[in-house]
Formats: sequence, structure tokens, C-alpha cells
Amino acid sequence: MRRGALRGKVALVPTMGALHEGHATLIRTAGALADHVLVSIFVNPTQFAPGEDFERYPRPLERDLEVCAAAGAQGVFHPTGAQMYPGGAAHPTAGPECLITVPSLAGMLEGAARPTHFQGVCRVVAKLLHIVEPDVACFGRKDYQQLKIIEAMATDLDLPVRIVGLPTVREPDGLARSSRNAYLSVEQRARAVALHQALEAARELVERQGETDPAAVEAAMRTVLGTHHVDGIDYAVVRHPHTLAPLDCIDPALTGGVVALIACRLGPVRLIDNMGLGGSER
Repeated sequence: MRRGALRGKVALVPTMGALHEGHATLIRTAGALADHVLVSIFVNPTQFAPGEDFERYPRPLERDLEVCAAAGAQGVFHPTGAQMYPGGAAHPTAGPECLITVPSLAGMLEGAARPTHFQGVCRVVAKLLHIVEPDVACFGRKDYQQLKIIEAMATDLDLPVRIVGLPTVREPDGLARSSRNAYLSVEQRARAVALHQALEAARELVERQGETDPAAVEAAMRTVLGTHHVDGIDYAVVRHPHTLAPLDCIDPALTGGVVALIACRLGPVRLIDNMGLGGSER
């Protein structure tokens, strides 16, 4: 679905479907950045490892199309696996592969937990940008590490597109909107507020109490997560906002502040969230 004869700026909102209000907000905001908004809906097999939820990932296409239309999208690109990966539609390992990676950003945090994940993300995003040829591509900051990796990929490969990160859309109790929230039981959903509360505890320490020791902030986040009895913490860290490198000290003068990132499990469901601390982004 190339932009074809569309006049003016085109914005692309890449998604894996199962759209919710967070996606709708992305689409509406993209509409303020461009003359036309296109949405891609593709559950990308290359970013799922064996044993992850590729097969059961929700695919409510008709409802997704309704969300796109209501939010103002002018077009939807919904390719098949065979169209995106001619060498193999399910888990494309047949034939030569072109792998794209950003090693300095992809080997930590989410990349440590899911080693092949970001190769799959970069590969599909590069394909989508090549196919659609947008002027702007919009991504949510909820997937903060993913956003930084895509920004780096687009810059280093001189892709003619502006990558825009948009604020995380949250439920009234602070839980970040995510398609995987639908997997949570009622009891797990009640505990899931732990992520946002842990991030708020980090913000309280950094922005209001002037804490400069990352270890103290990380310990506070873990304490909040433990209070809510999450079933496993993959990480709860404070990092540099651009490089995601560990910090010896939280420098109040650091442009953009710092970023706190969390990944934890509630039963079989793995949730992530983040928050900028000391800067303008949230």
C-alpha cells in the first residue's frame, strides 16, 4: 500500500491490531501531523520467540477497522504473512534473511529477556516504511526501548521519515493501555496498578525529593512492585533517556532527564511501562 497519488504529508501508524484507545489516540494525533493517516495492522511473526503468544495474539480485524475509521484513518494496510515474508508466512526461516539490529540499544532490558525481538521489530518496521513511504511514522512511548531503536535505525539508514514518539495513553488508574491487558484476570488487573505506582514512586523521589542515587530509586520501585505481589520482576531500572545506559548518578542538569523502565509478570502476562523523570516527557 504505497502512498500513491496522495497529496500532502502522509503519516503511518504501525500496529499489530487489537486496537484500543491508545491506538486511537495515536491515529488522531497523527492526523494533526499530516494530511493523511494510514494504519498498518500486522501481527509480525519475526518479533515473537517460540513459546510466546503469536498464535493466540488477538486479531479482531472488523473491530480494528471500525476503530481506524472512527479515529480518522484514511487507509489500512493489512498484509498477510506471505506478502510480508515470501520465504515463509509463519516463522520465516526459509531462504536468506536481512537482519537489522542496533546492538548498543537492543542487547539490554527487553532485548535481554527476548533476544530476537528487536531484530524482528526493525525488520518489519523497515519493510513497512519502504512499502508505505510515509513522511511521518508515529509510535507510542510505552514501548520506549523500541522507540529509541527505531529512531536510531531510521537515522543511521538515512530513512526519509520523521519518527515521532507520542505519550503513553493510560487507564484512569494509571495502567498503560496495552492489547495484552485483555489477558489479565480480574485479580491480576487489580495488581497491575503496581507498575504505574512504582513509576510514580520514582518520580516522587527524583522530582520532589531530589534523589540522585539510581540504586535508591530502583529499590523504591521494586518495593512498590513487591507490595502488590507481582509474580516476577524482569527489571525496574533508571537509565539514560537516549542511550539507555546505566547511570552512576541522576544528574538534574541532564537534558531530557532520565527514564525509569519496568517489566514484570502477573501470572503468564508480561507487562512493561516507563516514565520520564526530571524532563518534559511523560
